[in-house]
Amino acid sequence: MDKQLTNLKEYVESAFSNGHEPVDLSWIEELKSVIGEDAVLVDEETIDLHSYDAWPVAAKWKNQGKRPFAPDVVVKAHSTEQVSKLLKWANEKNIPVTPWGGGSSVTGQGLPSKGGIVLDTMSMNRIIALSDESLVVKVQAGKYGHRLEEALNARGFTLNHSPQSLDRSTVGGWVATRAMGQFSSRYGGIEDLVVCFTVVLPTGEVVETMNVPRAAVGPDLRHIFMGAEGTMGVITDVTLKIFPLAEYRLFEAVTFDSVEAGVTVMRQIMRLGLKPFLVRFYDFVEARHAMQDKTFDKCVMFLGFEGVQTVALAEYGAVMDLCVAEGGEKIGPSAVEAWMRRRFDFSTVENLLAETGGLAETIEIAHFWDGILETYYELKEALAPYAAEVLGHFSHVYPQGTSLYVILLGQDVDDASAEANLLEVWDVAMHICVKNGAAISHHHGSGLARLPYVTDALGSSMPVLKKIKTALDPKGIMNPEKLGL
Repeated sequence: MDKQLTNLKEYVESAFSNGHEPVDLSWIEELKSVIGEDAVLVDEETIDLHSYDAWPVAAKWKNQGKRPFAPDVVVKAHSTEQVSKLLKWANEKNIPVTPWGGGSSVTGQGLPSKGGIVLDTMSMNRIIALSDESLVVKVQAGKYGHRLEEALNARGFTLNHSPQSLDRSTVGGWVATRAMGQFSSRYGGIEDLVVCFTVVLPTGEVVETMNVPRAAVGPDLRHIFMGAEGTMGVITDVTLKIFPLAEYRLFEAVTFDSVEAGVTVMRQIMRLGLKPFLVRFYDFVEARHAMQDKTFDKCVMFLGFEGVQTVALAEYGAVMDLCVAEGGEKIGPSAVEAWMRRRFDFSTVENLLAETGGLAETIEIAHFWDGILETYYELKEALAPYAAEVLGHFSHVYPQGTSLYVILLGQDVDDASAEANLLEVWDVAMHICVKNGAAISHHHGSGLARLPYVTDALGSSMPVLKKIKTALDPKGIMNPEKLGL
């Protein structure tokens, strides 16, 4: 990028005004001879499918018949060797390549901002190996999360990684975006679950990171690629930690009279080293949705405990004591059990976006305990003019702080108005986060939605990222413009 953007609208307007008008597409025929004709798709249906992800702004574009970011060709890869051959050729020809997993990004990470090739990895979906002794599974990057989980469950194991997009996201996508699952308070994020992976560099070299439980041999090179959104290379297989299915599990819902009380309990849970696998706290507005009761007038916390029964019961008792000390009232497990059955359902947002003028957005950020409440209230107030409802919940907790998930639900006069307001929503929210020192993303990544704010967020470390990018991808072919690169 030639200059630092000031807002998201500026970038989108530039994309529409400049368009993507390649002068010469004769390279596509050469690509077919290099990679195999069957792997190269140029039909309109496939191109259209890979021109939109799950970003609400993209949904509004699709409703209006707009297509600002479309690939020239889609390549369906089946092996690491094929990916290597493709990237080596694309680098020589200076053709942009954008990796694509399940297409479930909600921030525009997989949208091909410079056209070129979209590299679809979904055909790479085999389980390569599983060790029940070492508790690891090696799987190709295009494997859908729910398919992998089903296969593991059949053998008595689980990933304990459960993003809401489990049935529409891939293993490689999780690593590329530093994904987070709903049970992170006990099992951590994807960075805690990855043992090693294979990645193809932009120039075609195949790299395998160290396959050991832990090592002290220089920097941990996995983190160059984890969260890099495909800008540093293409991950083709991943080795993950797995866990035996828990022998015992119990749930509880607890109501609170204030947001402050619930946040205090969450902080104390982590401060004391307790490990419930589920900790989700909903404010007054979102609690009505979580409880599926429009008359509900409390904040509510959903809690889950699992593992060895005696230990789970002991943790349950300790956490209930903390809740009661802050005025919490137990209301039983049924609401949490109902949520567990529907926890992958994203239809409220999707159905609203499908409507003419429907506005819906999800923005997740993170902050230290001493800054999260101020940021929460500022976001709620600043975003209120854009939607009928501004929901908030805290769902990934650490001894030092927590994530905050803000959801907007509303209705505009038409899709053009909804698109414009969604772009403003991102600018408003990101400005507040940067000003308050909060992380601009907790687990959805940056994509296009956060593009103007990446440099501010990374601060003095941004030049380091640029130097790594230049070293690994000197021609800048990989997922251009993501991460401000």
